[in-house]
Amino acid sequence: MKQQTLVRPAYLKAGDTVAIVAPAGILKNRNADIQRAQELMKSWGLHTVLGEHLFSVSNHFAGTDEERCADFQRAMDDPTISAIWAGRGGYGTVRILDKLDYTKFRKKPKWVIGYSDITALHNQLHTKGFESMHAMMAAGVTEDLGDIKETVASFKAAIFGKPLGYTLEGSKYNKVGTASGELVGGNLTLLHTMLGSNTSIDLSGKILFIEETGEYAYHIDRMLQSLKRAGYFDNCKGVIVGDFSKVRVNTTPWGSSVEQLVLDVLSDYDFPIAFKMPAGHEDDNRAMIFGRNIELKVTKNESTVVFDN
Repeated sequence: MKQQTLVRPAYLKAGDTVAIVAPAGILKNRNADIQRAQELMKSWGLHTVLGEHLFSVSNHFAGTDEERCADFQRAMDDPTISAIWAGRGGYGTVRILDKLDYTKFRKKPKWVIGYSDITALHNQLHTKGFESMHAMMAAGVTEDLGDIKETVASFKAAIFGKPLGYTLEGSKYNKVGTASGELVGGNLTLLHTMLGSNTSIDLSGKILFIEETGEYAYHIDRMLQSLKRAGYFDNCKGVIVGDFSKVRVNTTPWGSSVEQLVLDVLSDYDFPIAFKMPAGHEDDNRAMIFGRNIELKVTKNESTVVFDN
């Protein structure tokens, strides 16, 4: 099946401007983190502008839905901005999806960067025909960049258009095989949340990446089972499994590893499955370009993920 080529925003260059906005959770007491993010961008020759409501608080959210949407819309519409970097995730992006207008964005596409709750935007961008970037958040810039060296290096490589590829540790759970196709996906809860909507991705001919944090094993299973029953995986070419962090312990033990849980749900399919992708809610969170074609090779000893240039 021939894949439609997605629109690729221009890679960044020295002098370009990055907007830092908060489409979801509050950034209370995160001023120092954002300042470090700005300093990092400056060291790369980039300018930054902050969303008007970046540090606003409206109950659970960084401002009301209208305020968060307005900040994001301004960044989408401003032709002087080359990338939109999420301050953090949390929850709330789904509440502004249907309020966004892509008219001006289509004339000057730009990179949308983030992970976790930003999966909602990655899904919407993909269904509208644009590549996007699954990478670290602005609030994730630590005081000692040595702690997140690989994360930062991969992010820089991605936004400046350098070759992108990873060799993953082997895993006894790996399902051996090779595949090529557009990489899509993100946080499992958000992929599940999109199900049945116009922002749910058609996986036909594509390779899915998934990650999760802070969920019970039975909830992970329930979400995967729901996606499976909806036909989500029927024409998928492969799956890459990132970090499943801080899995919560239920009073009734699940009885197997998360890796085995994933394999059990996907046992009806013959596509390759690669575990140990360093991406998700851990310090080592490598950048990936969603909507970009990749070559995936999976063995028990290692897996490789290579992005087209």
